[in-house]
Amino acid sequence: MHIVYLHQYFTPADGVGSTRSYEMARRLVQAGHKVTLVTSNAFFPSDYRFDHLVNDLVIDGIDLKVIRVAYSNRQSYFRRILAFFQFAFLCALVAMRIRNVDLVFATSTPLTIMIPGIAVKWRHAVPMVFEVRDQWPKVPITLGILKNPLAVIAAQWMERTAYRQSAHIVALSPSTRDEIVAMGIPADTVSVIPNCSDTDLFRVDHAVGGRFLDQHPHLKNKKIIAYAGTLGFANGVDYIVQLAARMKSRDSEICFVIAGDGAKRDDLGALAEKLGVYGENLWILAPLPKNQVPALLAAATAVCSTFILEAAPWPNSANKFFDGLAAGKPIIINYLGWQKEVLDHSGAGIALPPLDLDRAADELKYFLDDEAALAKSCAASSLLADTHYNRAHLAGELRRILEEAGAPPHNRKSSPKSREYAMYETPLSQRQVKRALPCRQKQ
Repeated sequence: MHIVYLHQYFTPADGVGSTRSYEMARRLVQAGHKVTLVTSNAFFPSDYRFDHLVNDLVIDGIDLKVIRVAYSNRQSYFRRILAFFQFAFLCALVAMRIRNVDLVFATSTPLTIMIPGIAVKWRHAVPMVFEVRDQWPKVPITLGILKNPLAVIAAQWMERTAYRQSAHIVALSPSTRDEIVAMGIPADTVSVIPNCSDTDLFRVDHAVGGRFLDQHPHLKNKKIIAYAGTLGFANGVDYIVQLAARMKSRDSEICFVIAGDGAKRDDLGALAEKLGVYGENLWILAPLPKNQVPALLAAATAVCSTFILEAAPWPNSANKFFDGLAAGKPIIINYLGWQKEVLDHSGAGIALPPLDLDRAADELKYFLDDEAALAKSCAASSLLADTHYNRAHLAGELRRILEEAGAPPHNRKSSPKSREYAMYETPLSQRQVKRALPCRQKQ
């Protein structure tokens, strides 16, 4: 098939951010499909040159059409909304001119990607598969960012229209799937394919972590809690800074490393300075390209993922959660929902209380001091990454859905069947625990 893949935030392997679209697209190409991916330049490293409004590029067999539209998490909300619609309009113009299309695959956020998705669907009379990464407009409405009643109605209409115009919907979490079905969308047209664990990328030799520690000697002989991701308002990374302040008097061996950028980066640095933890037991590094994150995680004892309580993150499918699994590290979160259920059932990590930071510090210290618990969590993380969340397996599931949706009518046996997703692996056996990967870098 010729698949037109629409994603405003495509990130190449050497970029900073989620590489889901890159990984899925290159595997579709390897399977024999032609993929034309229309995106913006927002998440490309600065050494890529985009001199024209629309730029042609080929990466690992993926034909990219890169539209020059500025976007950053540091922009104002109004400026970001403007960038969403600017890209949606230009993307529609570009994508409708692509020839011999068999299927359009549009992935959100932003929700405005449904505009070019439906435009291509109508222009070429082909099916559309729509991927829901985050629940928009629910999150901005919950946060009070989207307040105007007319804007709320318009956003909700866009959401319903995107779902009803889709031959199939891919949700990134079971909770998201359930909420889509609750809107009246047939359950057999909604599948769950969460974010994935790239074991080939993150399952590295201990020497990789050792080299990272050589570059950051102040972290040697420490129990490192690593956060690598966006430092935006909803991410609530100030929780980690507050946790570091409480941990400082409890255990000087436990430290926190934050690598990322976003609207709250400067505020986080100021808070860390105010609480006396910056450069003591907390460090904020520059954002790391995806292919450099494995070195940080290899040196880490555990991987952390946070959200603010108001962001209603329970349906979320945070990349850092799955990267930690792929690295075979325990996962530390501060939110409820399906990812907490995964940790509770599998033993791959712990969920800290989101509001009681003193208790959170005590629970984290107790967990990190228990070598047997750490070893079991490492084994559980590795097992989940190798089975339920393995990138190669989940990419195959996505390919099946796209192939069934895009098959010619005379060859189409039925509409794509939904994928009933198992959230977690069964509890570990003693043998699996004994085979656990070491959680801590050997110093």
